[in-house]
Amino acid sequence: MKGLELSERYFETYGISMLRSLKETYPELDGQFAAGLVGQGSECLGFDDQLSTDHDFGPSFCIWLTQPVYEKYADVCQKAYDSLPKEFAGFLPRNTMEQGGGRVGVLNAQAFYHSLIGTDQIPQTNRDWLFLQDSALAAAVNGKVFLDENGYFSSMRNTLLSYYPEDIRLKKIAAQAVLMAQSGQYNYSRLCKRGEWTGASIALHEFIKHTCHMVHLLNKRYVPFYKWMHRSLKEMPLLSEIYDLLDQLTEDTDYRGAWKNADSSAFLYGFLNTADTKAVLIETICQLVIRQLHEQGLSEVHDMYLETHAYDIMKKIRDPRIAALPVMFG
Repeated sequence: MKGLELSERYFETYGISMLRSLKETYPELDGQFAAGLVGQGSECLGFDDQLSTDHDFGPSFCIWLTQPVYEKYADVCQKAYDSLPKEFAGFLPRNTMEQGGGRVGVLNAQAFYHSLIGTDQIPQTNRDWLFLQDSALAAAVNGKVFLDENGYFSSMRNTLLSYYPEDIRLKKIAAQAVLMAQSGQYNYSRLCKRGEWTGASIALHEFIKHTCHMVHLLNKRYVPFYKWMHRSLKEMPLLSEIYDLLDQLTEDTDYRGAWKNADSSAFLYGFLNTADTKAVLIETICQLVIRQLHEQGLSEVHDMYLETHAYDIMKKIRDPRIAALPVMFG
């Protein structure tokens, strides 16, 4: 059973009656609870497996109270939560690591959002949105809310789920286009030509990271913590095929030999070393991204080099303060 399903079943079995009992004892708590499982941890993303159960896993859920209610009733609510059965549905009690403390139980709703994205207020301006961290936003909107009586928690969540304002999305797409082009289409090949194999490996992994980010942006999804940014491509409506292409890109192949022994006949368009499978995969991925940029109307440029498209994307940004930022910022 996945952690999110375990959490919801545990809440339905014990949590609902616990909240009912608290309301009977403290009538002023009626209408004040939100509950669910959201935040850090693979189970909140639905990516947990058997290996995930070795830490910060077990029957549990979150109760979020707004700050005034939390200040007055957190202790009694936490005491009620702590009294719930620790084992459930054949699962042992939650095995919390030191770094995983504070992820479940009774939480301050405002502090919860502030700990993840640095604010407990809905972003008001493009600048507010620009400086929010993608992986933090992913953690703030993942998982599932089982109950929300007060409305604050869901109002924040739903605003964040509506994704970046379009000007910010465009700015981030332009930045990732340049970074993909420079790391993959440009620097990877140049470093291979020089025999700088470690540098080429770094460029390759930078390309993978920026590709994952780009695919999320084109799907209007926040990119999660780096450990899961590739895994999450599987669920994308657009460009999910890049998941397998990136897997192929990390396979152990003799790319050094492809460059040491290459002659001019191996180079397509004068720059693409077709003897190197990795170089071909990089170009394939970039062309898939360019096709998607065209389909979304984000670029009208017809050029194989991804960076060229970044400057056309920048022209579509309406906010002059955002449009004036350096292309790689974002």
